[in-house]
Amino acid sequence: MKLESAKDNFFLFGARGTGKTTFIQHYYDNVLHLDLLKPQVLREYLAYPERLYDLIKANPEYNRIVIDEVQKAPQLLAVVHDLIESQPSLQFILTGSSSRKLKKAGVDLLGSRALRRNFYPFMPCELDSNFDIDSSLSMGLLPIVVEADLPKDKLQAYIDLYMQEEVRMEGLVRNIEAFNRFLEVISFSHASQVNVTNIASDSGVKRKAVENYLSILEDLLLSFRLQNFTHQSTRKLTAHPKFYLFDPGVYQALRPKHFGDGDATHLGPALEGLVAQTLRAWNDYSDDRHLLAFWRTRAGLEVDFVVYGEKNFIAIEVKNSNKIKESDLKSLRVFKKDYPDVTTVLLYRGFEKLLIHDVWCIPLEGWLVNVRPNCILKDIL
Repeated sequence: MKLESAKDNFFLFGARGTGKTTFIQHYYDNVLHLDLLKPQVLREYLAYPERLYDLIKANPEYNRIVIDEVQKAPQLLAVVHDLIESQPSLQFILTGSSSRKLKKAGVDLLGSRALRRNFYPFMPCELDSNFDIDSSLSMGLLPIVVEADLPKDKLQAYIDLYMQEEVRMEGLVRNIEAFNRFLEVISFSHASQVNVTNIASDSGVKRKAVENYLSILEDLLLSFRLQNFTHQSTRKLTAHPKFYLFDPGVYQALRPKHFGDGDATHLGPALEGLVAQTLRAWNDYSDDRHLLAFWRTRAGLEVDFVVYGEKNFIAIEVKNSNKIKESDLKSLRVFKKDYPDVTTVLLYRGFEKLLIHDVWCIPLEGWLVNVRPNCILKDIL
């Protein structure tokens, strides 16, 4: 990931456990570090945010200040704003795992005085030869889990202590039991279109509460939604977005395992989610931004991903299979008729690179490792 120059102030948002602080410490040296995850530090700055003036005055040898989890003390941003104006030689790097409290407090994220950057779990290319697709599908790519001695235990602790307890501690929901039921139910919507009414019925909560819970997951950077690709469409398309949890390990830990479930029941959505998060990180880490969407008609034709921009126009279908059937290519071929300039790709679990009916059929694991920031996607086929 490319970080900013020595003069730019910026927010670095990413879910807890993605390694934001570790990355900054590796990238930058000689920083003044304020960690709001430490309870005593948080209490001090909640009570008296102007303490930041005193901290900086007492440490003039530092001109770069890192504030971790700044959303825990949104009042600090008024002080940061003033320091940016009065001492332009300072650089502020503000990490956060949620923008919810900042938005609720009416904070404007410093307007144009600080850029926003996003941070994600590992991309497969970052692990390179150590990337293992089976492990990634079961345990995910959160650095805090990948680097743990007991990744399964660490992943479960992440679910219990962060996705549930932190939500409760931050007062984001009144009924934590209802939220836990929602988490279980929403896991079945991973890599699928969201039907709020059905989720409300299955989890036993009101529709408005479901909409609030979905918003909480997105604000905590634990999920995201993709919209349908509608550019110059002549077909009738569905309106509901597709929902993804931000990491396949989190998805696997949340989704209940039932007797008789086949591997495809869980691995298909996990695989699609892995591709989704890789494309999302590639897009945000690259200099040129693209629209990332999916495509689904009311007649039921669907393409998992459409990447549309100045340098890339590519439609991608993901299959958890080592063989290719003619029916696997149908939606891509129809999409190609509507958009002749598109490059159509089927990612599958086989080992041969094939070209069938103008559809590139590519082994998925190798493709994932080759997706790097600023690469042209059709150049790595």
